[in-house]
Amino acid sequence: MRHSLLKTAAALGLLLLAAFSSPPKKITVYLIGDSTMSIKEVKAYPETGWGMPFVYFFDETVTVDNRAQNGRSTKSFVAENRWQPVANGLKEGDYVFIQFGHNDEVPTKKSYTPEADYKNYLVRFITETRAKKAQPVLITPVARRKFDATGKVEGTHNVYSEIVRVTAREQQVPLIDLDRESQALLQQYGVENSKLLFNQVVPGEHPNYPDGKEDNTHFNELGARKMAQIVLADIRALKLELANRIVQRAAAKTVDPQAR
Repeated sequence: MRHSLLKTAAALGLLLLAAFSSPPKKITVYLIGDSTMSIKEVKAYPETGWGMPFVYFFDETVTVDNRAQNGRSTKSFVAENRWQPVANGLKEGDYVFIQFGHNDEVPTKKSYTPEADYKNYLVRFITETRAKKAQPVLITPVARRKFDATGKVEGTHNVYSEIVRVTAREQQVPLIDLDRESQALLQQYGVENSKLLFNQVVPGEHPNYPDGKEDNTHFNELGARKMAQIVLADIRALKLELANRIVQRAAAKTVDPQAR
């Protein structure tokens, strides 16, 4: 009898503790990067950055603040004073998801960032994020759609993606290898079906692109969602605290019409 009363009291104590414990602190997840992640203007649709569907994965304790911008590299993101406002606004427990490379690696672009500088900028983002007791997460640049003559997907970010991987190891930062994982997804889809993930439309199909569009870098809504789902799966696999804030919804119950 006494044992039963003790168990009941302990259970009540746990219930009271749960009732009066403070809810999880609200946090912000900042996304910094380029056009493959950024929010698109209506005139660009169906082009979609993967950061757009990403905002819907989390509960009310998370604000996703997408600061990614078309055409930006690590160098230009800093030079245009886009990084400093993020660094200034960081609070303990926040996250910064860092994905650059598409524009850093192209020597003919103004945004070109030599390899050593690219790494230094990544380290700066990491250091200044940690100084605010926030969590940096490095992401390799997402794959472009490119296949060889045999139908095998080809990497187009090999050098800059490896810099991200090395930096993640050296700085002991969580890494999402979106380059490799998105390449695997494109290979799964194959040469023709992978077009369904990108901003590709035939002439007359969409009013934003009356002459059509063949884009192997930027995603449509489906492609953006697939890339965001890869990132979400890695958040779980890395066991980031952020994974505890993913929306939890009960599965819909199917009703048997024959049941009485």
